[in-house]
Amino acid sequence: VDLLLLIFSRLYILDITMNCNSTASHSFKYVAGAQNAWDMLSEEQSQKHITTGSGDLNGILGGGIHCKEVTEIGGVPGIGKTQLGIQLAINVQIPVDYGGLGGKAIYIDTEGSFMVERVYQIAEGCISDIMEYFPCHHDKSSSGQENLQPESFLAGIYYFRICSYTEQIAVINYLEKFLGEHKDVRIVIIDSVTFHFRQDFDDLALRTRVLCGLSLKLMKLSKSYNLAVVLLNQVTTKFTEGSFQLTLALGDSWSHSCTNRLILYWKGNERCAYLDKSPSLPVASTPYAVTSKGVRDAGSSSCKRVRVM
Repeated sequence: VDLLLLIFSRLYILDITMNCNSTASHSFKYVAGAQNAWDMLSEEQSQKHITTGSGDLNGILGGGIHCKEVTEIGGVPGIGKTQLGIQLAINVQIPVDYGGLGGKAIYIDTEGSFMVERVYQIAEGCISDIMEYFPCHHDKSSSGQENLQPESFLAGIYYFRICSYTEQIAVINYLEKFLGEHKDVRIVIIDSVTFHFRQDFDDLALRTRVLCGLSLKLMKLSKSYNLAVVLLNQVTTKFTEGSFQLTLALGDSWSHSCTNRLILYWKGNERCAYLDKSPSLPVASTPYAVTSKGVRDAGSSSCKRVRVM
């Protein structure tokens, strides 16, 4: 089995190399499609963001999670990475009439941490907030009332359960076809991107090349289909300056594979988020909370460590 996995991985690397060579030989096709910087800025400013559920967290992210970008979210176990991933899968479906994108989500689960009961609970919390913030609008919109049901939000999440890194590679390669058939998808969440590559991959050089190919594919998909890609990441220890320190998994080379990097950490009994990397936003941090309704501002709950389903 290990030999077959190794062969599969090397064939995948060969396929990436051939695609790169093919792209280079036909690069002239893309010259005519160049976009000027003013158009890019106008397009970026007109983009809506996917709310995280926390106004403070949205603030340091420039309004929320950005479409056409890859955002990495890392942190220690129990800090709320999966909670935030599920929250984004729900919030991306907020109807346009209520300030959302009205899209759907793809959730790729490599760890088995996706709990549908918790998804239902967060969907109810999202609907409760919409009804609170838009009471008059909600009463007038009969079509909106039909969509504001937990069942509708759950039906808008396409779920993939991944049990090996070969399956993960296959699903990411399949995404382009799937997105072509489901053009209303506005976010792809991988929870977590590192799990199987840390467990099953012994050839570190090969692992780096495979992950590089996957990250390039995800970046291309985010641009081509105007969607956000969110990669949840684990932490590991790194020996630095005579002591062991916590750092995000897969090393420094992987840190270049995302547009934005958000690190979640504990500050006493309070959950905090730190924007470690962004091409357009300053480094910043803010507290947040995980409540029974989902991810919210830290001040919205008196209990910092909330036990969820």
